[in-house]
Amino acid sequence: MNHRNLEGIIPYLISPIDLNTGKVRKEVLSKLVEDLIDKGVHGLSPLGSTGEIHYLSWEQKKEIVETVITSTNGRVPVVPGVSAYTSTDAIEQINFFEDLGVEGIVLIIDTYFPLSKSDIIRFFREVSNSVSCPIVLYNNPRLSGIDLTPDIVSELSVEPNIQYFKDATGNTGRLLSITNNSEIKIFSASAHIPQFVMEMGGVGWMAGPACVFPEESVRLYNLIQSKRQNEAHKLQRKLWQINEAFQKYNLAACIKTALEIKGYDVGDPVSPVSPIESKGKEEIRNIIKNISII
Repeated sequence: MNHRNLEGIIPYLISPIDLNTGKVRKEVLSKLVEDLIDKGVHGLSPLGSTGEIHYLSWEQKKEIVETVITSTNGRVPVVPGVSAYTSTDAIEQINFFEDLGVEGIVLIIDTYFPLSKSDIIRFFREVSNSVSCPIVLYNNPRLSGIDLTPDIVSELSVEPNIQYFKDATGNTGRLLSITNNSEIKIFSASAHIPQFVMEMGGVGWMAGPACVFPEESVRLYNLIQSKRQNEAHKLQRKLWQINEAFQKYNLAACIKTALEIKGYDVGDPVSPVSPIESKGKEEIRNIIKNISII
């Protein structure tokens, strides 16, 4: 299968689950997919942190990716998240998703026992050598306990399938170190200021906020590509308000609340995460009102 380049605005999708039955709310997920594509996003990524990947069963994960693939119908690349403790498990998941037609995956290594640098490299190399789609390395040491340091990323970048890197440390200097020492393509995360990452050569923004503000996020990308930095900076300052909310509330709960406010019946976050209470909802409602420009 020919894989398109991954670039631009790629929202991390929420996972709408009926908490009484455990079933995926396919209708609302399909509607969200349709609306995001209509508003110009360049790809879609189910099963990320925003998608509560670590709280879902394998059956739910399969159903979510199948729904997104069907709803997308080839219009934009679908790049699901895959998290696993072992390379064998990761390979089995990716092979299943490849058969569905995904054009890349965001790979997360899970850990229990401490892993050495060589252990980490071995995991990603074994996966890379056993799959055919492009891999986005995802680094979130605060949650995973594993840090994909610039030297690890540079070493892994020689693998043909390891083509992209997304980092959630918020340390933009690390990204510059990586681009100075490898050809791997960089995506901004919610922890970064995407304008700055893209101005230093990043290929786009993979993050939850684009679910809530797709038009604004696409406009930011287009302004940066057109080198209209002053306009981009004004818009970036507005968009940063939702990132500040993430620092106060659970990410998935925050995005689900925002989507509920915008009319999507996505339901509550998966237990044990609690829904956001009324004060937080009002804060998010005001942020939406302040940011929306279109």
